[in-house]
Amino acid sequence: MTDLILGVSAFYHDSAAALVSDGVPVAAAQEERFSRRRHDPSFPAEAVRYCLREAGAELGDISTVAYYEDPVQKFRRVMATFVGTAPSGYPVFRDRLPEWTTWRLRAANTVRERLARLDAGPVPQVVCQEHHESHAASAFLPSPYESAAVLCVDGVGDWATTTIWHGRGTTLSKRAEIRFPHSLGLLYSAFTYFCGFKVDSGEYKLMGLAPYGTPRWADVIRRELIDIKPDGSFRLNLRRFAYLRGRTMTGRGFEELFGGRRRLPEQPLTQREFDLAASVQAVVEEVLLLLARTSRELTGEKNLCLAGGVALNCVANGKISRAETFDSLWVQPAAGDAGGALGASLSAAARRGAKRVRPKGGGDAMSGALLGPAFDDHEIGAYLDRHAIPHSRPGRHGLVEEVAAALADGQVVGWFQGRMEFGPRALGARSILGDPRDPRMQSTMNLKIKFRESFRPFAPAVLARDAGDYFDLRQDSPYMLLVAGIADGQRVQDDGGAAASGLDLLRVPRSTVPAVTHVDSSARVQTVRQDSDPLFHDLLTAFRRRTGCPMLVNTSFNVRGEPIVHTPHEAYACFMRTDIDLLALGGHLLRKDRQPAWREDADWREEIPLD
Repeated sequence: MTDLILGVSAFYHDSAAALVSDGVPVAAAQEERFSRRRHDPSFPAEAVRYCLREAGAELGDISTVAYYEDPVQKFRRVMATFVGTAPSGYPVFRDRLPEWTTWRLRAANTVRERLARLDAGPVPQVVCQEHHESHAASAFLPSPYESAAVLCVDGVGDWATTTIWHGRGTTLSKRAEIRFPHSLGLLYSAFTYFCGFKVDSGEYKLMGLAPYGTPRWADVIRRELIDIKPDGSFRLNLRRFAYLRGRTMTGRGFEELFGGRRRLPEQPLTQREFDLAASVQAVVEEVLLLLARTSRELTGEKNLCLAGGVALNCVANGKISRAETFDSLWVQPAAGDAGGALGASLSAAARRGAKRVRPKGGGDAMSGALLGPAFDDHEIGAYLDRHAIPHSRPGRHGLVEEVAAALADGQVVGWFQGRMEFGPRALGARSILGDPRDPRMQSTMNLKIKFRESFRPFAPAVLARDAGDYFDLRQDSPYMLLVAGIADGQRVQDDGGAAASGLDLLRVPRSTVPAVTHVDSSARVQTVRQDSDPLFHDLLTAFRRRTGCPMLVNTSFNVRGEPIVHTPHEAYACFMRTDIDLLALGGHLLRKDRQPAWREDADWREEIPLD
């Protein structure tokens, strides 16, 4: 009999649900994709419904529900923090205590109650486990390795902020731990906040900002904020931070060190923010490299798995890969809290005796991270016909060739195909695509399509067989979680760029694929193989035939402030609201110049959050 385990993460940020069958992931999705509330922390009711529907199951068919963290341990940590900072932390204590003494402390019962509202059938038992155990399980159990070192780094879960594990078979043994309030993730979030971005969502912006600056504050950070030991363990100088005592990450302690008040959202970026981003990025990379070396020493393993929110720092991941401390690196594509739902379900399945199953021919068990909902051509066609939306159906070959031709002609394409990705990256299922050779493509996509900051870089999706001709990669990067340098043969020299600084660096040509080359001559690479996504692979191949270039710009199918599109309607709305030229909606092709006028009651852009 099939053993179905449902995993749930909720009530902080990026809530999600995941379902595994006999230890194999079959469905996973973030609640934000259904609710359209970015980083939605609420109970993932719609994600749960989707997972059950995908498995053809009812709630009564589920053996166990696994919750991604231990609320009792988290409550003890919260209470210890309040006691340790009294009386300065009293206002926060007063506001948060009611929820902690009711539904947050009894999260398992809260999950059971919410599940009972979804289904009239019996509600299975709910088990809780440590937050970092969920991260570790998400990193190791679906990885391609029979044994590996596992490094988990985030802001905070229950108590742990950094853990090292040894994964063997279906077991995980903890080897080292750093506890709250000392946290590499919170250090990075403090600088995210100080530079004017939103905590728990703007960290990737800080990472993208770092190459515009120089790490002139790195020594100050090491001297005043973090004491780093040779094994990568560390302690923060908590007097310089505000997160223990109030509702903000930083205060006077940062202002004294870094030349004044924090930047407010939407204020112009200055050289200070560029240099602060470069400095904290350099320090975090230093700590992670030391922790990776310690992980090797403690486990003796040659392969490393990563999870936790800090594992989404693909620049640091690239440094770990290039350091060659390990032969190979695998990063969970949903490395943040959403992936905790998957890790909890996999861990519970392993405890119930599930074996690890690998695809034939090797690889991981994540199905290319394509674990979300899909819409078939009948459903898409019904939607288009119901709303009298002009479209054509050129067939698979015709679709690929027409889209490749449009891309080669400089057009921007919305690409909505198959099952949605699980995790923050678009990997060729819910993507906006462009020509990486076009020097205007980055600014076009940022300002006219994504409506976001001009400094933000774009990523290339490249045929795996050709990746080495363009990027200094040591291994495949199927989930866009490794940054690599541009290969020497693709770099171009511009003598006028030496004097450029700040955002002027954007105008300096650096490679034959300028739209995906960041200002430090690097790129966040996704490698694509035929067996992981045949249709996307065919499109890249067709573009290569036409242009000689084996890659495309690949960015998520959304605009600033919105989650990635989930339904055909959301894809069509995004298509019509932006300067996307062509929309491939399953097997249906829509051209902007053939669409009726798009009308809305209000300006949708006014509803976009500032961050």
